[in-house]
Amino acid sequence: MGFDFLSGEVLLIDKPYGWTSFDVVNFLRSFIRKIYDLKKLKVGHAGTLDPLATGLLIICTGKMTKEIDKYQGMDKTYIGSMELGITTPSFDKETEPDRYYDYKHLTVEDLEKARQQFLGEIEQRPPAYSAVKIEGKRAFDYARKNEDVKIKTRKVTIHDFQLMNIRLPYIDFMVRCSKGTYIRSLVDDFGKALQSGACLTGLRRTQIGEYNVSEAFTIDQYREFILSQTGHSDSHSS
Repeated sequence: MGFDFLSGEVLLIDKPYGWTSFDVVNFLRSFIRKIYDLKKLKVGHAGTLDPLATGLLIICTGKMTKEIDKYQGMDKTYIGSMELGITTPSFDKETEPDRYYDYKHLTVEDLEKARQQFLGEIEQRPPAYSAVKIEGKRAFDYARKNEDVKIKTRKVTIHDFQLMNIRLPYIDFMVRCSKGTYIRSLVDDFGKALQSGACLTGLRRTQIGEYNVSEAFTIDQYREFILSQTGHSDSHSS
């Protein structure tokens, strides 16, 4: 099986926990260039995943990087978990809690009523700790310096939002949504609707369009696959 990374390949990668999406891009660019002895290689991803999230990342190489917008525009599906009664500045566990709330009074009916508010087209504000660009800088650059910035709301579409395995204060959920949706913001807004706070505790992207994470390689699996295809030993890729 031959690959032409310059003409373009589309790779499905299962992003590991703790890696940024750019970590994956940089690793694959360096690895492929070394194994195939390429001086230059364009590599990009079609949709950022936060460092604390795992799951499907579509990686395009060479001329296929021109198709990135097409993949970014596809609907995405996530499974995740949240904790009620708590908020953090980043809307997830990357930062320490800043407020605590009572949640023990909440009923299944309360949760269902709040859930239905987030179906269809909604207005959403990206988190302060996000890669949204403001005056040429990323929002998280301001947030980490405790500088306040105004982040504009955007319209996104939530096609499906299901609550599963409710064991307060913890709830597992599934979301299918349009491009540009921040699941951290959805969880934070859900907590606000309940007046009980909510924080994202885990997230995995399972699908982009028709592409499923079950078809994706982990970083180690892809590395071993390429080594086996090219006949290189581990020592050549270190």
